[in-house]
Amino acid sequence: MAQKRDYYEVLGVDKNASEDEIKKAYRKMAIKYHPDKNPNDPSAEEKFKEAAEAYEVLSNAQKKAQYDRYGHAGMGGAASGGFNGGNMNMDDIFSQFGDIFGDGSPFGSFFSGGGGGSSRRARRGSDLRIKLKLDLEEIANGVEKKIKVKRHVTCKACSGNGAKNGTELKTCGTCNGSGQVRRVQQTMLGQMVSTSTCPTCNGEGKIVSTRCDVCYGEGRVLEEEIIPIKIPAGVAEGMQLSMNGKGNVPPRGGVAGDLLIVIEEEAHEVLHRDGNNVVYDLYVNFADAALGTSVEVPTIGGKARITLEPGTQSGKILRLKGKGIKELNGYGTGDQLIHVNIWTPKTLTREETEILEKFRTAPNFHPKPGKSEKGFFEKMKDFFN
Repeated sequence: MAQKRDYYEVLGVDKNASEDEIKKAYRKMAIKYHPDKNPNDPSAEEKFKEAAEAYEVLSNAQKKAQYDRYGHAGMGGAASGGFNGGNMNMDDIFSQFGDIFGDGSPFGSFFSGGGGGSSRRARRGSDLRIKLKLDLEEIANGVEKKIKVKRHVTCKACSGNGAKNGTELKTCGTCNGSGQVRRVQQTMLGQMVSTSTCPTCNGEGKIVSTRCDVCYGEGRVLEEEIIPIKIPAGVAEGMQLSMNGKGNVPPRGGVAGDLLIVIEEEAHEVLHRDGNNVVYDLYVNFADAALGTSVEVPTIGGKARITLEPGTQSGKILRLKGKGIKELNGYGTGDQLIHVNIWTPKTLTREETEILEKFRTAPNFHPKPGKSEKGFFEKMKDFFN
């Protein structure tokens, strides 16, 4: 699968571009690669879709912030799909972003649905938000999940228009199909004209004469769906991924909302996450620290054996390279840091006490920290600098 291009590169703007600059850039790209202007040109159609996908993210403040921080991985990676993922077709793009061209566009009638004049933006369904719990191993390596979602989808019986058997809707007699009503009032300053949403058709311009027996005129039904989603490695607590077009479909046609997946991290029994590193507290007894030993420690997805040198001091930090968490939207991997703690027993037998009393005054048991012995904060500074 081809690597996705940077959205700012697609539209030819920088990260500090204003909302108006992003809109103008998309308009320029959409006109250049519009299917009417490039008939039978698959590459132009793909660029048209690519520009629409970039604009769909960068024109939304929340999605833009997510993209700026995490890149394509922050948009759900391959799971989010976007336009290339098949969640939105050409008609969806035209209906959702057609009003960006305004009345003066050479493609105005096409974007308004070919009906000649109405440039109302297609309605958009509501987003769905779910929480997804992941364990440390799934976060470290990425995972593919199947999630069960209840959402409103287009009614198949009426093809989404709400009329019985999908029969043609009638033009609203109140607004004559415009979706708006005009009121003219005489004032001291002359005539005042105001417009408002048509109360008969609620701005749709069409009315249902006989309602569908399945959706009762809603044009949508509630269904349970199993949706596969690929979670990229390196996600974090509270991060939100987005799947375009997997939210609710609005009543009687329009563009589906998004499915928003909020990540929750499940605490590991013994490992602790610190950025992309994983920390483990290793407790050893005094004899093992003094004489040296080999111990087995847990890691993400397995175990590793490490060697403690004779004379290991409490607070020493060992590093297992590459045993941490993969960097989101990157190529690096964190490490596992093993913090050595010397375990001091709180109770002793009479024999143990007698043995230790013999060592209490022994020369080698007197603390003699040298210059090479660094304190805890100096050790941590060395690891993270």
